[in-house]
Amino acid sequence: MTFTRKSANTIPLHDEIFSTVALAKQDIKTYGKEVVTNATIGSLYGEDNTLVAFESVFHHYDEISSKVKAAYGSIAGTDLFKKTVYDWVTENKCSSLEHSVIASVGGTGSISSLFSTFLEEGETIIYPEIGWSNYELIASQNNLQAKTYQLFEDDHFNLNSVKEVIHNLQSKQEKIVFVINDPCHNPTGYSLTNEEWKELIQFLNEVSQTNPVIVINDIAYIDFSNNLNHSRDYMKNFEDIKENVLICLSFSCSKTLTSYGLRSGATIILGKDAQAIKDVTAVSEKYARSTWSNSPNGAMENFIWVINENKDAYLKEKETYINLMKQRSDLFIQEANACGLELYPYKEGFFVTLKIEDTNYARKVKEAFIKEHIFTVVVKHGIRVAVCSLPIEKCKGLASKMKAIMNTVK
Repeated sequence: MTFTRKSANTIPLHDEIFSTVALAKQDIKTYGKEVVTNATIGSLYGEDNTLVAFESVFHHYDEISSKVKAAYGSIAGTDLFKKTVYDWVTENKCSSLEHSVIASVGGTGSISSLFSTFLEEGETIIYPEIGWSNYELIASQNNLQAKTYQLFEDDHFNLNSVKEVIHNLQSKQEKIVFVINDPCHNPTGYSLTNEEWKELIQFLNEVSQTNPVIVINDIAYIDFSNNLNHSRDYMKNFEDIKENVLICLSFSCSKTLTSYGLRSGATIILGKDAQAIKDVTAVSEKYARSTWSNSPNGAMENFIWVINENKDAYLKEKETYINLMKQRSDLFIQEANACGLELYPYKEGFFVTLKIEDTNYARKVKEAFIKEHIFTVVVKHGIRVAVCSLPIEKCKGLASKMKAIMNTVK
């Protein structure tokens, strides 16, 4: 007997990341952090091996009135929060488009809301084959089918795979909902070039002649791009979308401000059809009201203050850690290339991913790593290495050690 709805998935949740993090923590307790290399944590850590919480962010949060923190926030977010998010995220790169902003509980809340908004149960959503594992869970919770596209063709974005998947789906359902995690892709660290975005938008415009197209652009890591001054340049291409194309940006204040546990984010909806945007906004607000009700008021107030009042100090502090991650990733990639450890194309961001086509073999490799006190996360067709949390000393020699271990696994 079961008391859940018949369509519910009652298999207990097994999160690859959190379960491996727990194993790594236990290993550290047993052997010490000098012995253990914990490359599982998808949060920014300093060279002292502790979680980074930006002083430019949290000093003010601690000073926010308890009454402000305790108060309800508005369902869609305060007007100033929405304006601040829009200005910060888009930098007016696509100002000719109609837009709307809805607050969410982290970037995950935005993605979840969008997955529930556009398709009927049983219809199909498209997202990258190598990608954030939670896409699959969110799709299943909304009773959606999923098709994946291959992310890479050689060392560049695989637009041909995107075209093939979408063409195969066009005759089977009315709308096309396409997910892309860019820039600073999780888990490979790839970012599309402006030319790749231009070609993608041109293709989606063609598709929109017969099928409405919704692009969900997951920008969780955008503020850790190596070139912040140009991290939004690709959004200029959004101005070229046709009326039957909608762009939805899923933004994570939590990632941007190193406040992972203080869940805050937003959806920015962009398009040429004002009424269509109003419709999506109305559905999104109802989703918010029926799930988390409203976003944390203190988190919204703090984001407003950091961006409008303390931006220079925040950017300076963040730049220090972006440069640190670049040192770590450069070292790891240089040594990987030297020893023949194959990686997916990396440009920037929190993660580097070992290229292992056979996911079952990748699981064997992960277990072999664990025996040598190296903890990583298996993703489809690879193993994720979180350079965001690895001190430089831990990065040194890691690639060659991994390669040597892999040579022993059959």
